[in-house]
Amino acid sequence: MLGPRPTGAEPVRPADGPLTARDAARAAEAELGRVLDEALERARATDPVFARDIAERVTALVLCGGKRLRTSFAWCGWRAAGGAGDLTALLRTGAALELVQACALIHDDVMDDSALRRGAPAVHVELARMHESGHMTGPPGVFAASAAVLAGDLALAWADDLLTETALGSPHGPRLHREWQEMRGEMVAGQYRDLHAQATGALAVEDAVTIATLKSALYTVGRPLALGGILAGADASVLEALRSAGRCAGLAFQLRDDIIGAFGDPDLTGKPAGDDLRTRKPTYLLAAGARLAEALGDRESAHILVPGEPPGPGTVRLMRAALERIGARATVEAKIRQLAGSSLRHFARTGAEPTVRREFEALVERATGLAPRRAGEAA
Repeated sequence: MLGPRPTGAEPVRPADGPLTARDAARAAEAELGRVLDEALERARATDPVFARDIAERVTALVLCGGKRLRTSFAWCGWRAAGGAGDLTALLRTGAALELVQACALIHDDVMDDSALRRGAPAVHVELARMHESGHMTGPPGVFAASAAVLAGDLALAWADDLLTETALGSPHGPRLHREWQEMRGEMVAGQYRDLHAQATGALAVEDAVTIATLKSALYTVGRPLALGGILAGADASVLEALRSAGRCAGLAFQLRDDIIGAFGDPDLTGKPAGDDLRTRKPTYLLAAGARLAEALGDRESAHILVPGEPPGPGTVRLMRAALERIGARATVEAKIRQLAGSSLRHFARTGAEPTVRREFEALVERATGLAPRRAGEAA
């Protein structure tokens, strides 16, 4: 276990003046640093080789970047439900969300064989290089994938320990823990549906929505909003509104990630571009493109977009051109805007104060890559 807060430690309270989601994210970053310091101490006491090779890599990944969106959304849920006063439980829940995110990233990179993460080599790539430079025996890829799975498991264990301790110290602990349980199950189910769709060649829009919702949307926005709301004692109607807002915003977030995965600049995104197309990952973008190509009778686009032989040199470029030509990219952009608008309307049903609603709107715009509205533009 990660261990309780030190005896006599002061609860974390808002500074003078209005607290923002950005303030909460910064405070959660500091809390995360303390949690990881304690975790590394225990790892080193357990075994120095394990600590050096695995625990320190997990810590580096968690602290090397990330938008901390999940913590910010948890804060929005907390404030929408009337949260005020001691922030400790909220910040520790935010830290746990960042740790479970690390688990997902490490495992996802292994399954997708992605080389980059946050502008640096993915954990399994670093471990393969360590194998090669350390004169180890056996295939470096097998060692690296196996060790990276353990690294992801460690991040999840740290996350579970932290959330469990937080729940035990909260009057809303049972509800908090049930929400966390649901989130973990959804993540695994979504990842499996993704693998299953790739293995079977499924490319239906409905399947793509299910995968995106389970694998990303709920644990990125939906569950963080609900976890924050639960910590503030949200009633059933507020929680329902938060979950609906989170599902819409989270799906919009994933659709933006699909576009970035296909068209993004690795220097800006910190991860490879075109991998989703190269592997024909069953994203909403690709599924929408295949459906549009069929509806338009565009055989050339349909041939290049539907599952088949692995793409050869230049195929990714042709797939991008097809997605643009048949309007798939524009269709997904329109869907993102529609989902973001629905999310804001659901969030308004919580009765949150106008300042909190504005904070949530800014977060949705940031998460979905939508430019802020200009004065006078319709909501």
